[in-house]
Amino acid sequence: MSETALETTWGHDLDIELDVIDAALIDEYQSGFPITQRPFRVVGRELDISETDALTRVRQLREIGIFRRFGAVLNPPVIGSSTLAAVSAPAGCFDDVATTINEYQQVNHNYRRNHEWNMWFVVTAGAREKRDSILDSIETKTDCEILALPMLTDYYIDLEFPVVNTDTFARESVSETDVSATRISEEATGGLSKLESELLVEIQDGFPLSITPYNDIATAIESEADTAAVVTAVDRLRTSGCIKRVGCVVNHIVTGFDANCMVVWNVPDTKLDTYGEAVGELPYVTLCYHRPRRPEQGWSYNLFTMIHGRESNAVDSKIDELAAEHLPFEHERLYSTETLKQTGARYDELVSAAEK
Repeated sequence: MSETALETTWGHDLDIELDVIDAALIDEYQSGFPITQRPFRVVGRELDISETDALTRVRQLREIGIFRRFGAVLNPPVIGSSTLAAVSAPAGCFDDVATTINEYQQVNHNYRRNHEWNMWFVVTAGAREKRDSILDSIETKTDCEILALPMLTDYYIDLEFPVVNTDTFARESVSETDVSATRISEEATGGLSKLESELLVEIQDGFPLSITPYNDIATAIESEADTAAVVTAVDRLRTSGCIKRVGCVVNHIVTGFDANCMVVWNVPDTKLDTYGEAVGELPYVTLCYHRPRRPEQGWSYNLFTMIHGRESNAVDSKIDELAAEHLPFEHERLYSTETLKQTGARYDELVSAAEK
């Protein structure tokens, strides 16, 4: 099929021409990628191209930066224990604090935001005890008080949305959203078998980009498992929620949705679920969740929303609309001004824990 310049707005002056097959891979295979021994054969059949062509296109889209990786998107609150955390790093040692925090492999995201609490990061571990020991260690090494805000309720969280378009906001083209008040336990451990633990560690950075990715995974892990057992285990982990989705993970920065704002709201506790579910359904809200207040640390906010757009002014205008029409409460806007670290969550300690 010949190339055609599909209508879209790429970020960072990315000059790319895609055909309709590339567009389908980007927008239709962020989830639901076949969990079968020859997944690219199934995709090729669905797109009327060869198995090899399907694989080659996914490889090329990763190489040019549209895909961050191919494989499973893991679900930290179900597999183990994670938390969003923040510090107020002094200007004179901001970089040193960031370096110290980023050295922990359990820190998978770290952003500078325009707020008194100016460094926001995520710590993910196999269990709460390990997570909290990391927070204690960071506090000791940086001499910075930590604001720990574990997720308590998930209303809507999934960075899967169409990008081959000229939409102003992410999820603008999504016609339907599955929103519910899902409680999150800080004591989650996933209840994983040895095979499942080894499997999650092996795929945490993505699947092999090959004709037979599940066979390659079976060969790489220590447990004696054939390809069929790995396919079954991945499907089981997806059904149980340890894996959120299997597909192509899009780099939203490169694709143009690089203006994002975390907005925190002081919502009456008795109405939190009502507002959380309603706001989670809005097509321009990409994330919506409940985290605890910390009044002893001057933190009075309990509802978090994220908006991803192509232009910061448009994002700010949409937040105005959100406050006026949907969340008429005290709020603060924390724009991301610098990415300090961005990787997938790490679970290397799962294997040793499963062997005990």
